[in-house]
Amino acid sequence: MKRHIIVGFAAVALCLSLAGCKKKVAAKTTPATPAAVAAVASQAPAPAPAASPARTQEQAAAPRDRMPDAATRARIQDLLDRIEDAYFDYDKKTLRPDAEVALKGNVATLTEIIKQYPDFKLTVEGHCDERGSDEYNLALGEARAKKSADYMASLGLPSNQLKVTSYGRQKPVCSEQTEECWQKNRRAHLTQAQ
Repeated sequence: MKRHIIVGFAAVALCLSLAGCKKKVAAKTTPATPAAVAAVASQAPAPAPAASPARTQEQAAAPRDRMPDAATRARIQDLLDRIEDAYFDYDKKTLRPDAEVALKGNVATLTEIIKQYPDFKLTVEGHCDERGSDEYNLALGEARAKKSADYMASLGLPSNQLKVTSYGRQKPVCSEQTEECWQKNRRAHLTQAQ
């Protein structure tokens, strides 16, 4: 009987030792259904499209210029030479209908070019005829330039790219003592900022 007890203990010890050393088997998983895969995929963020190496190198090699090159400046100057000044009545700073038409044409011509170069600026010059004091004409010229710049900005020309200056009666385009000549001097003129 002792023998049976010893054999029984040996069998229990063997079972316990084998149970302790037994390899753990991973829980069996069932394959995911297509609906479950689609649900998980829709929750995951989509990967960003990879930039092509040629495009990335091109962008790094040629950053967008904030100022036009010499050829573009020449093109802008050619446009400025052809556009019409805005003319004002004697002792007035309000825009006449013909001045509004001229300024609309200027804006249509320049807006797309100017917006491409955020650091490029235009100057709106205010001019007066020879009558009146220097101080009065400088103030009137400034008011004319400001009125013109505000109007062009309202039509889409970026206001932060428009500078205003007044020359009063210092830069006349005509020097005769006639109303026709004085009318040519009462104007707002657009130039490239220096």
